[in-house]
Amino acid sequence: MSAKSSAAIRYTTLRLAIFIGCFVVVGGLVQVGALPKGFGDSNFVWVVLLALVLSAPLSFVLLRKQRDAMSEQIAGKVDRTKARLEANRSQEDGAVQ
Repeated sequence: MSAKSSAAIRYTTLRLAIFIGCFVVVGGLVQVGALPKGFGDSNFVWVVLLALVLSAPLSFVLLRKQRDAMSEQIAGKVDRTKARLEANRSQEDGAVQ
């Protein structure tokens, strides 16, 4: 697999790693009492939501290069598919006439 073909996998893996890191940090802060524990039995949901809220902007800032590479990869595939469809359409139009 080339570096270009794995851009989406790399971005997704790094995004998941940032979320897991935030989850561990938030879970630790909740356990030591630096953050509130949530309501009743909602501790796990509270930690997941806080980790999501923290990881989203971190991923946006830290993974800019990976997101751009993934975008280029997807745009290239879309352009090739459009060109292939247009070529097929023009062949069909030529065969009908």
